[in-house]
Amino acid sequence: MSAAVSTLTTSPKPGGLYQSNPATREAPWVRRTLLALGLSFFLLFLVLPLVAVFVEALRKGWGVYFAALAEPDAVAAIKLTLIAAAISLPLNLVFGVSAAWAIAKHDFRGKQLLITFIDLPFSVSPVVAGLVFVLLFGAQGWFGPWLQDQDIRIIFAVPGIVLATVFVTFPFIARELIPLMQAQGRDEEEAATVLGASGWQTFWRVTLPNVKWGLLYGVILCNARAMGEFGAVSVVSGHIRGQTNTLPLHVEILYNEYQFAAAFAVASLLALLALVTLVLKQFVEWRAHSLVKEAP
Repeated sequence: MSAAVSTLTTSPKPGGLYQSNPATREAPWVRRTLLALGLSFFLLFLVLPLVAVFVEALRKGWGVYFAALAEPDAVAAIKLTLIAAAISLPLNLVFGVSAAWAIAKHDFRGKQLLITFIDLPFSVSPVVAGLVFVLLFGAQGWFGPWLQDQDIRIIFAVPGIVLATVFVTFPFIARELIPLMQAQGRDEEEAATVLGASGWQTFWRVTLPNVKWGLLYGVILCNARAMGEFGAVSVVSGHIRGQTNTLPLHVEILYNEYQFAAAFAVASLLALLALVTLVLKQFVEWRAHSLVKEAP
């Protein structure tokens, strides 16, 4: 029975090519139906909302569009978003690379616990994460009285926004690098060590070059999430216009005030960020696949 199935599945054509089992090939109408459903979902839930953002943003003309982006509160929101991303991204980069290297290349007690903690922001609601920071650093929080005595302000200020952004984004780089480093194994690092390289030299000359494209991929995703984060930042920011509002928070305020043209104009910046992220992501994937194909 098994031999018959094997013969049917791998029976060669006259030219030496193999033909798959007809029983495992779906009918043409099934393929067309699945393709139509996939394209319909893509157009309805992805392309149409994205186009609607730009259409609404430009409905009243370019003058209104640029005026909304040049408004002082919008400029302050853009600056704060860039600051939060510029601070959180290097911190996540250092943590992500260090954690991935430790997990993939070394064995130590508490390894699985560290992996669990890395995945924690994926399972905890960003709003809950923001509330945790309020509980810790708010005026009535655990460290609130001491921070007030030291004249240090975290909640409803830039440090709180940075902390919330770091929390929700730090798994991206680590989670991108861990499976990549594990798949590569430890042979090259052990060979470098045998040849006399130090741990630092091994990391810079062996480990890092092997994961550079995966690292760049993780950085792109981390940066996009940092700039688009809403839930945790909303809790710790206080929504102070011109001071603690990031771009997503500024869009919400404008929309609630029925300033639809300005809201969609600012939202279009986030949409452009998403498009740029998508292009960079595709480039990194294409480049990585190209190098794999070129490798001997």
